[in-house]
Amino acid sequence: MAARRRPTGMLGFSFVWTGQLVSVLASGATSFALTIWAYQTTGSATALGVVTTAFLIPFLVLSPIAGAMVDRYNRKLMMMLSDLTAAAATVTILVLHGTSGLHIWHLYLAAILSGLGNTFQWPAYSAAISTMVPKEQYQRANGMMSLVDSGPGVFAPIVAGALYPIVGLTGILVLDLATFLFAIGTLCLVHIPTPPRSAEGVAAQSHLLREAVYGFKYIFARKSLLGLALFFVSLNFVSGFGLVAPFILARTGNNSASLGAVMSAAALGGVAGGLILSAWGGFKRRMTSILVGEFFIGLIGFFLFGIGRNLAFWIPTAALGSMAGFLSYGGSQAIWMAKVPPDLQGRVFSARRLIAWAAGPITPVLAGALADYVTEPAMTSNTWLSHAFGWLVGTTPGSGLGLQYVLAGVAYLLIFFVVLFFVPTIRHLEDLVPDHDVKSKNTAASAPSPTPGA
Repeated sequence: MAARRRPTGMLGFSFVWTGQLVSVLASGATSFALTIWAYQTTGSATALGVVTTAFLIPFLVLSPIAGAMVDRYNRKLMMMLSDLTAAAATVTILVLHGTSGLHIWHLYLAAILSGLGNTFQWPAYSAAISTMVPKEQYQRANGMMSLVDSGPGVFAPIVAGALYPIVGLTGILVLDLATFLFAIGTLCLVHIPTPPRSAEGVAAQSHLLREAVYGFKYIFARKSLLGLALFFVSLNFVSGFGLVAPFILARTGNNSASLGAVMSAAALGGVAGGLILSAWGGFKRRMTSILVGEFFIGLIGFFLFGIGRNLAFWIPTAALGSMAGFLSYGGSQAIWMAKVPPDLQGRVFSARRLIAWAAGPITPVLAGALADYVTEPAMTSNTWLSHAFGWLVGTTPGSGLGLQYVLAGVAYLLIFFVVLFFVPTIRHLEDLVPDHDVKSKNTAASAPSPTPGA
C-alpha cells in the first residue's frame, strides 16, 4: 500500500527529474571548477583531455553489462547506486583537497569513478521512464530529460564562476554532495513500478555476460530498429567532421569569448528545445519528430553554420541546430521506449547507445587530420579547392574547417533523403514494429483458455 501512496506517473517522474536536474547542475559546476583548478595547477590542456577520456572508459568497457544489471535488479536501487558512485568520487576529491593532498592524477581516478556511475545511470533512468509514464507522454518526458543534458551547459559555468571566488573549490564540492542527497531523496519519495516480465525477457534469462550480449541480438534481429540505429551511426560519423572549437577560434583569431558565446547559444538552444518538447509533446508520429529534427540539424546546424563568418550568423544557427537536435532525440527515445519491452530496456538501450557512439573515438582524429593536412592548407592557398569553394566559405584561416562543416551538412542531408525516399524499413518503423504493450495483449489474447480448476 505504501508504494501505491507514493507519487508515480508524470508527477512521480517530475520529482525524479527535479532531483536529477539540480544534482547535474551542481555536478556541472564542480566539473567547471575542477577544470579551473586543474589548468591553474598544471597549465596543461592535455591533462584536461585525459580527464575526459578517463570518464568515457567505463562506458566503453562496461555499458552492455550495466544494461543487463539494470534489467536484472531494482531500477530505483540502480539509480541510487549510480548517484552514490558519483558522490563517492566527489567525497574523495573533497577530502584530498581539504588535506592539501589533491593532485591531477587523482582527478583521473575520480573521473573513472564518475564515469562508472554515469554508465549505469543513463540506461536506468531511460528504462524507468517507460514504467512511470504512459507512452503518449514519452516525448514530453524525454524533452524534460533533455534539459538535464543541456541545462548545465548554460548555467553550470555561471554558477561556478559566481561561487568559485567566494567559496572556492571546497564550497562547490560541498554543494555538489548536498544535491546528490537531494536527488537520492526524490527517488525515495516516488514509486517506480517493476516492469512486467515479457516473453522475450523470460527467454533471454541467462548468465550476466549472455544477457549483456542479448541487447545487441535483440536489435540485430529487428531490421527496422537496426536500421534506425545505423541511421544514427551514419549521422554521428558525418557530424564528427564539424569541429566547432577550432573552427570558431581560427575564424576569430583565437577569440575565446566568441567560442564561449557560440557554445552558450547552442546550450540555450538545447534548453529551449527541451522546454518546447516538454510542453508540446512532439509530433504524433514519432518518426516525423526524428526526420524533421535531423533535416534541420543538417541544414542549419551544419551547412548554414559552416558558411557563417561572424557571431551574428553563428549564434542563431548554433541555437536552432541544437534545438532541432532535441526534437529528434525525444522522438527517438519515445520510439525505443514504446517498442522494447520494459524488462529488456536496460540492456537494449545500452547496446543501442554503444552502437550510436561507435564512431565517437574515430571521427575527431580523422576530422583533425583532414583539417590540418588537407582542407585548411588547400583553402588558404591557390588550389582547385579554394577556387571551387572560396566563394562559399572564403579563403582565410578557418575556411577549411568551414568547408568541412558544409560538406558534413551535405552528407547529412544526403543520408536523410536516402532514408526518407528509399528506406521504408526505417521510415515506416512505427507500423512495422509493434509496440511492446500491443504485442503483449495480442499474445495474451491468442493464448488458450485455462481449463476449469486448472
